[in-house]
Amino acid sequence: MASKASTQFEAAGGAAAFGKSDLVIVANRLPVKRVERDGESAWETSPGGLVAALMPILQRRTEQGGAGGWVGWTGIPDSDAEPFLHDGIHQTPVPITEAELEAYYEGLSNRTLWPLYHDVIRPPIYRRSWYQTYERVNQRFAEIAASEAAKNAVVWVQDYHLQLVPKMLRDLRPDLKIGFFLHIPFPSRGLFSQLPWRREMLLGLLGADVVGFQATANADNFADLATWFAGAEKTDTGVKLDGREIVIDAFPISIDSKKIDELARKPEQRELAARFKRNVGGRKIILGVDRMDYTKGIDLRLLAFRELLDTGVIRPDEVVFIQSAVPTRDTVDEYAGLRSKIEELVGQINGDFGDVGQVAVQYLRQSLPLDKLVALYAAADIMLVTPLRDGMNLVAKEYVASRFNNDGVLVLSEFTGAAKQMTAALIVNPHDRDGVVGAVTRAIQMGAEEAGKRMRILRTGVFENDVYHWAESFLSRLTA
Repeated sequence: MASKASTQFEAAGGAAAFGKSDLVIVANRLPVKRVERDGESAWETSPGGLVAALMPILQRRTEQGGAGGWVGWTGIPDSDAEPFLHDGIHQTPVPITEAELEAYYEGLSNRTLWPLYHDVIRPPIYRRSWYQTYERVNQRFAEIAASEAAKNAVVWVQDYHLQLVPKMLRDLRPDLKIGFFLHIPFPSRGLFSQLPWRREMLLGLLGADVVGFQATANADNFADLATWFAGAEKTDTGVKLDGREIVIDAFPISIDSKKIDELARKPEQRELAARFKRNVGGRKIILGVDRMDYTKGIDLRLLAFRELLDTGVIRPDEVVFIQSAVPTRDTVDEYAGLRSKIEELVGQINGDFGDVGQVAVQYLRQSLPLDKLVALYAAADIMLVTPLRDGMNLVAKEYVASRFNNDGVLVLSEFTGAAKQMTAALIVNPHDRDGVVGAVTRAIQMGAEEAGKRMRILRTGVFENDVYHWAESFLSRLTA
């Protein structure tokens, strides 16, 4: 018997919309952004791990004769953009008002769920009005995705902004194969149980056929909570609820390793990397690349670098720290405060250790294009990836994929999902400043033979488990 939501959708003409994409990605943002080029407006592919991971999958699907679609917000409040094609992918915008953005995105997604899921590094805020807007926006995403999907299509919902969508979509379109993947950590019962809407969130996710996580511990947490708060019954592969089997498993995300490697090998990229080296006077480069987020540990990283300078382990005429911090969520108070703290630290270090024409820290508050980013990876002798909590961290994998000469050293936080796969890195606890200082010291002093051995191991793992392996692993489980 059809559900009430499904009946309403059919009556509204939903059935007539069948026949579009047979693989649909549903995410908070479209993979493109509106830019001005030579006085004209155009769509351009956005940076970011989610886009880098999923666009190749849709493009490959299209090349193989299928039809790929992406449902998401344009990034512009109150936008009335119509569906359009970009790089062969059908882009279907979801309208979000300024008021909805404040409650759904800045509120519940990023001031409630984000800190809760990242071990309460900042206290979550719980507001009923935020949840009500989140629910309304999720319903809109579900309805638009239902209209975009062909009959019996595969729909893959992404991340914490859209946790209610799987159930809503199942109510509208029971013919679909529905997957959900969470790109951030998933908390234990002790933390998740704080959430006033814990049951609603769990039931929303349990509308999927497959629920995927970055790490086995996250999947185990979810299965435990589904039985504890949603009345599900554990099975060998996940849980069972209302007669449906839901697969719950870890699917560690990755990157398009071959693309990064090929880009890094291009003569123009190698020349750009060499120019970066010349620009810093041939000094060794320690590199950090992150979004400006309190989970990334940028402030602790800078304090560790300062200690290396204070103790004389490194000298500013021999080593430079380049930190790229991509602006994000500037309108949220916690992020504006973090930006001020980071910039103050950078200023203090440069004031104390810089010289005329020579800074100790080069701070880039900007989103770098891929070619420039890969050149920076290739120029960096040491990559410092030290978040306090991270679902995976693709920057670490991008750095490794760029090191075609098998040189360079990766220093990696144990609190990333990547640490479970990249054990040949120097693994650190980012809260332990002595440990971070020791690891960076070791990286600086490491011989070429040890560095090469470690990097070869890392590269083998990154190339064997690339983005296609991740997507194919998930989709094969979903369509089995």
